[in-house]
Amino acid sequence: MPHLRDLASRKLWRLTGREVDLGDGEAWLNAPMSRSERVADGWLEAEAAHRGWSLEPDDPRAGLLPSMAALDGPGFDSTRLRPEIRDFYEHTAMWDMEVWSSWSPLLWPAGELIARLYSRRVEQLALPMRPLDVAHGMDSRVTVVRDRDGRQVSAAWLRTLRSSGRHVFSGNYATRTLPGADRPSVHVAFPLESGNVQVFLHPSVTDGGGLLLESPRGRFGQDGAYVVVRDGRDGRHFAARVPLHETFHVHVDARGVLRTDHELRLRAMPAARLHYKLEPAS
Repeated sequence: MPHLRDLASRKLWRLTGREVDLGDGEAWLNAPMSRSERVADGWLEAEAAHRGWSLEPDDPRAGLLPSMAALDGPGFDSTRLRPEIRDFYEHTAMWDMEVWSSWSPLLWPAGELIARLYSRRVEQLALPMRPLDVAHGMDSRVTVVRDRDGRQVSAAWLRTLRSSGRHVFSGNYATRTLPGADRPSVHVAFPLESGNVQVFLHPSVTDGGGLLLESPRGRFGQDGAYVVVRDGRDGRHFAARVPLHETFHVHVDARGVLRTDHELRLRAMPAARLHYKLEPAS
């Protein structure tokens, strides 16, 4: 039986969103969902069986993208990226990470409430609320997802707290071209029970070969964040664009260390900042 809070949230998104056809008109929003309340990593095998995917969970060279060239197009040339950045995205499993977090004092209470009522229970999108939450580090596991022809269609990136083993993020990473766009975006889907949160990130190359990924303001169908839910016995789907905006700046510092600055905003208001230090796995 669905958790009452989860069921109520899907009814809310149905009320505030629009009905979408994931098989045709809005196929760009077709992404994995969880069949159970607790997300963790259980969605992956179920989704693979449903879609005819094959999984490669133990590839030590697995990457979130098969090649950064998959993002090439007008305004983006992957050959301008620093080689460390290309290697991280193409061979993510070969990198370790450390993470630090800080929250806006104004939005911390709301974030903590969501974490207690929802994120930690379902083990999904459980952003660390305090610096000590990640003091012992974060582990990550990358599983390559292939179609029937053996092509990498996506990669599941599962991140857990080393201190407890609890899942923090469980996402499906790929590239996807939005309606009317002239080049692909980075597409990340975070499965939830009978739904998901999806983020379309616009890539650009910064001076010095850094990578900037942004989910800006815009219209429905453009880069940004979306919530999709499946509601009712008839399996109808509803989607809403949400005013959450992210910026990832992946860069190499003066000492040659690969780092990522991640900023999360609610409309124009800063909500949280995370900083990742990325190093080749020992």
